Amino acid sequence: MEPFVFCAFLEFIALTMVSLTRAFPVLLALLLVGPGHVRADEAAIARARAYVGSEADLAAVRSLLFKGELSVVGRQGGTPITARLEIAFQKPDRQLITATAPDKIETTALNGYEAWQRDIDPSNPSLTRVGLLGRDPIKRLRANTFENLSFYRGIEGVGGRVEDRGMVTIDGVECVKLAFIHAADVVFIRSFDRATGRLVQTETDNGGLIREEGEILSGGLRFPRRTTTTNTLPDGSVRAISITFSEVLVNPVLPDELFVIPAQIP
Repeated sequence: MEPFVFCAFLEFIALTMVSLTRAFPVLLALLLVGPGHVRADEAAIARARAYVGSEADLAAVRSLLFKGELSVVGRQGGTPITARLEIAFQKPDRQLITATAPDKIETTALNGYEAWQRDIDPSNPSLTRVGLLGRDPIKRLRANTFENLSFYRGIEGVGGRVEDRGMVTIDGVECVKLAFIHAADVVFIRSFDRATGRLVQTETDNGGLIREEGEILSGGLRFPRRTTTTNTLPDGSVRAISITFSEVLVNPVLPDELFVIPAQIP
């Protein structure tokens, strides 16, 4: 396998994993934020938040750890890429994604205003490479981390807003469509079942479409058993990134050193 074969996928995953917790932050008492912006449906937000879990359980979340398997379909030749995957989030602004294949271990991490990627060849650690991510990926990773941990509350506190995009029907389900906007180029548009608050679909500003299947209960909260992100590549082909989770841990202990920029050689 060529060097950094997973890195692009890990960055893509890192920037679209907001679907995981089925909840994304916004003030419950939203105000209009400017001309043309429509107040979000507060009842819809309350239903979506309640669908995930109780207020007490949501407020108690400090960290999350997802374990599962990654499958990428749509690369040249159509051969799926698979890897063992772990995704960790820690308040207020830390994220760690590690994909492990037999011949490659690749990591993408956020630590405050720093972000990095590392590629390790298990058979020859001397070939380890570490690289820093730039301003735009860091901005997206920070928004992603905030959303996965905040459960609809506080986006205005980090300079964002939420907008009501009206009603849509998806797979026969009447949905409320809300846009969670961190910046002009960092937008997550989510459609929630109007009746239950269930997250039906997420659209990202980079063209990704995220759907969920199944359910895992942990810490009194609902998480998806499987997420699938589809994205159209420049050549017109469609890439599908599926993650099947085997376990979700709420409030695991995550040592500080996991997120710190590593030395070149482990």
